[in-house]
Amino acid sequence: MSPGELFRTLRRRWYVLVLAAVLAAAGALQVLRPTTTYVSTAIVVLKPPVTGNQPNQLANLQPPLAAVSLAAVQQLNSSDGEAELRAAGVLGSYRLIPRNSGTSVTPRYLIPSLQIQAQHTDPATADRSVLKVVEVYGKHLSDMQAEQQIPAAGRMSVTLLVPPSAVAQLGTKSRGLAGTAVLALVAGTACALWTDQLLAGRSRRRRESAGAGSNRTERDGSPVPTAAAAR
Repeated sequence: MSPGELFRTLRRRWYVLVLAAVLAAAGALQVLRPTTTYVSTAIVVLKPPVTGNQPNQLANLQPPLAAVSLAAVQQLNSSDGEAELRAAGVLGSYRLIPRNSGTSVTPRYLIPSLQIQAQHTDPATADRSVLKVVEVYGKHLSDMQAEQQIPAAGRMSVTLLVPPSAVAQLGTKSRGLAGTAVLALVAGTACALWTDQLLAGRSRRRRESAGAGSNRTERDGSPVPTAAAAR
């Protein structure tokens, strides 16, 4: 389709473009006045038990602790773990991010700390959701050690290093408006072309049907009875 044909098609189906513009305007209002969401973040660390030769727990954070923490995170990221968190009162979306010293491609979980995030429209609810995740996370670690029959004095413990703090999410309005405009332009053009092809196909079939009726009249030498004549 040449640019001239495209322009003529869009001019014929101008009402489709008007509808796309109205929908884009409604979307732009949501971009300009979005619903404020809050992200609450906390950091916990898995610490070994206090021993005589290492009284400072934070000075004895070994890689095996990170592996244990990662196992608990994988449990919570499963479908059963998600159901457990929802039942515990975790609302909105949440994330469990193990902190590591490697990269996202080749992670090396050497630091047994975990960043927990929860997102909600209410900051207090986001903070409570983070604390619920921390509670369930600690329960999983406790259950894992209980299954191994580890004495209470020799068990690992979970400490809240950074308490949850909700922060409002602020998006970029200019990007949102630009994305809305591009989406409206592409969708409006596609819908206009599709509408033009649909209506043109219907018109062509009506003309072909009318032409077939005229050919039958010429061959028979008499007009084709109509519904009005039959009555």
